[in-house]
Amino acid sequence: MSLPAHLGLRLLAVALLCCGGAMAWSLWEARASLRTEAEVSAARIAAQYARQPGLGSAGPAAPAATAPQPAPAILTLLPGICAEIRLAAEAARRHCGDWDGLDAAPGWLRSLLARDAGTPPALRDIVYRDRIIGTVAAWPDPAAAASGAWHQMRLAGGLAIALATTTALLGWLAAARLVAPAARIVRGLETLGADAVRRPRPRFAAVEFDRIAAACDGLAERLSRAEAARAGLMQRLVAVQEEEREALARDLHDAFGQCLAAVGARAASIEAAAPEDRADLRADAQGIEAVVATMRESLRGALARLELPDLAEIGLAAALQGLVADWQAHAGANPSLHLDVAGDLAGLPRDAASSLYRVAQELLTNALRHGRPSRVFLRLERAPEGRQVATLTVDDDGGGDAVRALAEPGRGLTGVRARVAALGGSLSLTGTGSGIRACAAIPTAG
Repeated sequence: MSLPAHLGLRLLAVALLCCGGAMAWSLWEARASLRTEAEVSAARIAAQYARQPGLGSAGPAAPAATAPQPAPAILTLLPGICAEIRLAAEAARRHCGDWDGLDAAPGWLRSLLARDAGTPPALRDIVYRDRIIGTVAAWPDPAAAASGAWHQMRLAGGLAIALATTTALLGWLAAARLVAPAARIVRGLETLGADAVRRPRPRFAAVEFDRIAAACDGLAERLSRAEAARAGLMQRLVAVQEEEREALARDLHDAFGQCLAAVGARAASIEAAAPEDRADLRADAQGIEAVVATMRESLRGALARLELPDLAEIGLAAALQGLVADWQAHAGANPSLHLDVAGDLAGLPRDAASSLYRVAQELLTNALRHGRPSRVFLRLERAPEGRQVATLTVDDDGGGDAVRALAEPGRGLTGVRARVAALGGSLSLTGTGSGIRACAAIPTAG
């Protein structure tokens, strides 16, 4: 959920709480007001009867021939208030103030206010010439009290709900406008490093967002420098690896090869100079010669893996054909190796050509040594336009697990990934159901 939505919901919750408080306060105020109105009505009636105790009654204070007159005292009753008047020995008379009764209160409110039915009414003595001649009791009419309270609660509740809705909406709009720059900052972070051309940092009215944007811009600068340094180190690492391989190949060829040649010559000399009756000596010399031949073959294979062909002289396609032919001769008829070259490979940069050869060498080694394929397909294709990406694909049916190879890469696969990344390329491994498809893409333009 977005920040404006969070803020809007929280403002709405606070406003609804305030709405509930306003309705509770209006109910309490209505009850207190009714109680006050009952006391006021009782005091007014008592005051009127104290000034004219005979009006409205057939008691002794009224002339005998005078007909009973309407009691003017009941006109002082407020709407929704009932009063009981007791004068001397007369029967008690009850009067209730008029009320419209249009706002019928719900049952739960009537039940709540019914608890006040046992509250003592407001009592006032009627005092005439320092003598108490009667009493007045006034209390809120239950139906009128519930109706009045409901009217006030509706008014307060409607106003509070309107204010709550308006506050939540305005708060959401204000928050949405306030945090709008965050979306631009997020988009800038998402495209960090993806754009070849860096765009200028936007300016924001809010100081906080402007500081965040400045920090992101600084982060982009540091990442750019770190990426450039990493690419330089990776390229240097690849160059050092090639130098080490060439040095190791020279050492093996010059020192180890000469030693093997010397040992083979000594063994041949021993075999030739052995007496006729020393067949065992000749057999030992022949065994040494066989071991030396095996070691020479192993050395030849190691040198083939360490030494890089002269790609500028024979070309990358011919070097790959030789690599496939050597592996086919070493593996025999099973598995079968196939090479397909598409696109123009002329003008390949030296580092790209050497990296493609090394990647093909390593991927072939992984396919043949870590699986049991019946066939292995190699395809090298160079795009004719744009960055002229050269894509090398090695597809086998050896039953390997691409997920496991990605989760636990060996040193060979790690070296391939580093070599490809040093040139700004990418390496992907996917499962084909019967094996693994490895795809290395390297830009070769510029």
